[in-house]
Amino acid sequence: QVQLVESGGGLVQPGGSLRLSCAASGSILSIHAMGWYRQAPGKQRELVAAVPSGGSTNYADSVKGRFTISRPGAKNVVYLQMNSLKPEDTAVYYCNADLKAWGKERMDYWGKGTLVTVSS
Repeated sequence: QVQLVESGGGLVQPGGSLRLSCAASGSILSIHAMGWYRQAPGKQRELVAAVPSGGSTNYADSVKGRFTISRPGAKNVVYLQMNSLKPEDTAVYYCNADLKAWGKERMDYWGKGTLVTVSS
């Protein structure tokens, strides 16, 4: 069974920084991409940033230049460094992994989410 566990959310003032972490564990055969999505109250879940294995990173226009996604050594951990946070960044942030587990088809897996609140 595959699990994605996020950490690092919390309350931060506008202009501040947070770093989110996500670790994938379980019977993983291969990881094709990892990324972060977010869902604000009353809105649809949206892509924040993603990093495919062997490919270039992808960011939402709203976070370019402020957020940085990294996956050191293309392992099963992904980070999201968030700088210059704005109130509109307030949302539940979800870790996502496109992977193949032993005995299963390739599919998307999701963490339970971590709340980021940007407020003074």
